[in-house]
Amino acid sequence: MTDTTWTGKRVTVAGLGVSGIPAARVLRGLGAHVTVVNDGDDDRSRAQAAELEALGVTVRLGDGATLPEGTELIVTAPGWKPDKPLFLAAAEAGVEIWGDVELAWRLRGPDAAPWLAVTGTNGKTTTVRMLASILEAAGLRTAAVGNIGVSLLDTVLGDEEYDVLAVELSSYQLHWAPSLRAHSAAVLNLAPDHLDWHGSMEAYAADKGRIYEGNQVACVYNVQDPATEALVREADVEEGCRAIGFTLGPPAPSQLGVVDGILVDRAFVANRQKNAQELADVSDVDPPAPHNIANALAAAALARAYGVEPAAVRDGLRAFRPDAHRIEHVADVAGVAYVDDSKATNTHAAEASLAAYDPIVWIAGGLAKGATFDELVQKSAKRLRGAVLIGADRALIREALARHAPEVPVVDLDRTDTGAMPAAVREAARLARPGDTVLMAPACASMDMFTNYNKRGEAFADAVRELAPERD
Repeated sequence: MTDTTWTGKRVTVAGLGVSGIPAARVLRGLGAHVTVVNDGDDDRSRAQAAELEALGVTVRLGDGATLPEGTELIVTAPGWKPDKPLFLAAAEAGVEIWGDVELAWRLRGPDAAPWLAVTGTNGKTTTVRMLASILEAAGLRTAAVGNIGVSLLDTVLGDEEYDVLAVELSSYQLHWAPSLRAHSAAVLNLAPDHLDWHGSMEAYAADKGRIYEGNQVACVYNVQDPATEALVREADVEEGCRAIGFTLGPPAPSQLGVVDGILVDRAFVANRQKNAQELADVSDVDPPAPHNIANALAAAALARAYGVEPAAVRDGLRAFRPDAHRIEHVADVAGVAYVDDSKATNTHAAEASLAAYDPIVWIAGGLAKGATFDELVQKSAKRLRGAVLIGADRALIREALARHAPEVPVVDLDRTDTGAMPAAVREAARLARPGDTVLMAPACASMDMFTNYNKRGEAFADAVRELAPERD
């Protein structure tokens, strides 16, 4: 089933939602017999099912485990785990399993826009949006798509024409995308995450590494994270594809890096042994935190691999504005800066955020998702003025602080209601001194207290604004 002749094919789509519904619609439009299976059976699922059934799609709610009779292909939502009974039954029956990214890749036209792809434990969305901004500054028709929330199926099959796509891919999506072959790709970093889904760190890294398979021009890796370079070495790429590193220090040949506050390129220049090309100032990156500069370098490397001129890198970075709740400065109150990094939902992201400020009053806690905090606290202890802990698994952070930073004052708020955030901000304000940063980088997921990390960030910002009149 590698062609686009779908008439009469029996395809099972696993899961409703952001990826499942577009897949079902597209496949039905191509003439396939489509059955959607979904674990849930609630009001929202029933409404979605009714819309698909009106198009001639069969929907089975409350049963995502049984393989429909005659299934020739499964197209799955990326979050469905490989050990689901449905997939075990498919393997036994010899039925192939694709993700929606794989389907989009196979359905794109012969003159389709190439993909510049990005993955990594943290920083994917920011890097992809930076990349799209740079490509737009170069006058290219582009879009930031994929795991960023924009359907790749809708993009590749839509009426709008693109020169090149900036594509964010999660480890889940890459697991189910065996034939994907990008123009160039980057793995930003690797840290333990989603191990319950992948089963091990090795399996997680291997799925991330799939992004390099078949790359045509450049495999971009993080010099400070040797595991990303190891994935490049293991990849089977096209002849002539190059390994391109990015670093926060001065770059070696075939790398991008930073020299005297300037982002420079020693990869895509003539005589790279001796020459370097200035791309932008560190001050052009918003915010100029170390991990965000690394994101900018990765985006620049992919853009340069596509042939973008240096001026467009500078102009694109200057035009870029980060999404909310990503190391976002909320306000200065009584000489103290308040920064919202609610998107730091794991220890790796929180470590990068904590490295950007000194001294810090740290607001942390939530759902740990099996994480441990000793290494994070060890690396950040010297920067901490104090810590305020909230959420269901705050005891894990408190214990790590007691072991590795016993001199740091800790406020443990024994509550998980949403009203804990204003209390946390007030306690942080009490601990902070002029020149400090109160940083909410929770290192945990938000669902114990909030619908998502966005709501948690909004609660923090609201609490800071309530504080401002009292402290000004």
